[in-house]
Amino acid sequence: MENSSGVYAVSDRLVIRQFALHDVQSFYQYRANPAVSRFQSWENYTYEDAEAFVRKQMAHSPDQPGTWFQYAIALVDSNQLIGDCAIHTLGAEPRIVELGFTLAPEYQGTGYMHEALCSLLDYVFGTLDKHKMIAFTDVRNKKSIQVLERLGMRREGHLLQNYMSKGIWVDEYQYAILQSEWFTK
Repeated sequence: MENSSGVYAVSDRLVIRQFALHDVQSFYQYRANPAVSRFQSWENYTYEDAEAFVRKQMAHSPDQPGTWFQYAIALVDSNQLIGDCAIHTLGAEPRIVELGFTLAPEYQGTGYMHEALCSLLDYVFGTLDKHKMIAFTDVRNKKSIQVLERLGMRREGHLLQNYMSKGIWVDEYQYAILQSEWFTK
């Protein structure tokens, strides 16, 4: 569904689109927030980090095996960036993608992430014709767990001390949903 303006999906309140330079400040503000980065891989995020990331995403295209592609989540009415979501097209099996997402704190608890991810899953399973979407989340991240379960994703595993994050070994839950399950919901 991508068109020349870099739009991949639109819902009632949101547009899922390619990043643009005017997103850098908003992106930096939520990425630099310690509450947002608590369960993420980054810390001490700088404005320069945000600008470099946005520029890289502007030059990148989705669905490249072995890479992540970050989609901007913006309000339909104002085009204001409120978060991002991403897919990692697996290099070994490109019909399977991994999901990631982040939302600015002031927009959490409003259903925006659910709406954005429903649009993204429609795009991933419909337009990109992917077979399966997986997601990993820190077992302490209750909000992400709720988002994934509300999408209808199934918890398929509890991975003990699965990765090192900020100096500690972290347990993760693995979630998944098949294309056939998404379209029969």
